[in-house]
Amino acid sequence: MGDLVIGARSGAPEPEDVGGRTIRSTESAQPSGPADDGSGAHAADGSGGSGGSGQLGGPADEGSAETSDDGAERPSKQEQKQRSFWKELPILIGIALILALVIKTFFVQAFSIPSGSMQNTLQIGDRVLVDKLTPWFGAEPSRGEVVVFHDPGGWLNDEPVQQNNNAFVRGIQDVLSFIGLMPSANEKDLIKRVIGVGGDTVECQGTGPLKVNGVALNEPYIFPGNTPCGQKPFGPIKVPKDRIWVMGDHRDDSLDSRFHQDQPGGGTVPTDHVIGRAFVVAWPISNWATLPVPDTFDQKGLAAAALPFAPPVAGAALAVPSVWWLRRYRR
Repeated sequence: MGDLVIGARSGAPEPEDVGGRTIRSTESAQPSGPADDGSGAHAADGSGGSGGSGQLGGPADEGSAETSDDGAERPSKQEQKQRSFWKELPILIGIALILALVIKTFFVQAFSIPSGSMQNTLQIGDRVLVDKLTPWFGAEPSRGEVVVFHDPGGWLNDEPVQQNNNAFVRGIQDVLSFIGLMPSANEKDLIKRVIGVGGDTVECQGTGPLKVNGVALNEPYIFPGNTPCGQKPFGPIKVPKDRIWVMGDHRDDSLDSRFHQDQPGGGTVPTDHVIGRAFVVAWPISNWATLPVPDTFDQKGLAAAALPFAPPVAGAALAVPSVWWLRRYRR
């Protein structure tokens, strides 16, 4: 008679006779103790004892290779994950570069400060981030903002362009600057503070103060020891429409609008030459700072002279429909 394996749970299903062997269903409980057949051996479990091949259905070793039905060895799951990562890496790098290029073109770009014309607000070697998004929506430069703009013509003729002598390093710099991760050494752009906008009258006589539309500015941001006019008093000058008057914070070391009055535009810069507003010093970390508009440009009456006829025009515009409505009401 075949071997008999019986569960210890009462009320268990009856054994079934299969091929001369009596077995219990898989739902039966484990024996409460070893069965003694008189030989000192426990009941057989079909595994061949402790010398068997191990438990059936146990977890597979993830680090070992798997074998397919045809006997060929397949890579483990861990190896497959590693291969998948290296295949996806070039795609991830490509997406990152595209995003960086889009951000540099439409949103934010880094610029390096090459001179001391904006000290002490900006130091030589500082990296600033410039907002390029708002100009796309028609925003115009405002008084007090620090802006980066293209050379309006002749401002940088005497400024040499510094380049690295190593061709490989120059190539890397060109690639990084193209995607916006590094300031370009070839672009001839300037950074100054906006003092007057279209319609403003700006002037600085003697040692100052600097005036916009007749309102004197208190300028705590200018370089210590400088006077508001520096070595170049000017004005009064009327800023044309769609142009700005700019000056450096280091008045004695800035070739700004004051020094280009003999050129087209009378020293002013077209607003469409403005790349964007510098809003933060990002590098080095020790110089990190935001670049807000100073409070002196929030003075009342600063812009009043630019639009002297605004209140009468506004009153007339409101009066016309009011008179028309009263006449119609009386009828």
